Amino acid sequence: MKIEVGQKAPDFSLFSSDKSKITLSEQKGKNVVLLFFPQAFTGVCTTELCNVRDNIALYNNTNAQVFGISVDSIFTLGKFREDQGLNFPLLSDFNKDASKAYDSLMEDFVFDMKGVSKRSAFIIDKEGIVRYAEILNKVTDLPDFDAIQKTLAGLN
Repeated sequence: MKIEVGQKAPDFSLFSSDKSKITLSEQKGKNVVLLFFPQAFTGVCTTELCNVRDNIALYNNTNAQVFGISVDSIFTLGKFREDQGLNFPLLSDFNKDASKAYDSLMEDFVFDMKGVSKRSAFIIDKEGIVRYAEILNKVTDLPDFDAIQKTLAGLN
């Protein structure tokens, strides 16, 4: 199902790399940035998430909680987070439920891999409404970080 700005965000519960269960609907009261990405330890994904790491103050200043989401296991995500010094949670969508709910599941990836998350970005406001949605069809493209920051600034 295509995610539209203005709709209620699909809820999900996923485990983070520190083995905590995170439920989207329990994040009410803060803005949430969801960054779906194909796979840990790949070049563009590392660039994307390190950009967020290096600019985390921009997200913190807009009362935004960032979550990176991929179909990698919590163990892989834990090692990736540690190696890159990421300062926000990574969530494992190993069963692909959240990726499907956000129309962010790529059927075919490199080396005949099936079913990884499409690179995409969503902003969910304090009331659980989608305020920004960007799904990229090329794995080498990065989300529009300027548009994300502009949207977040407009929510506060």
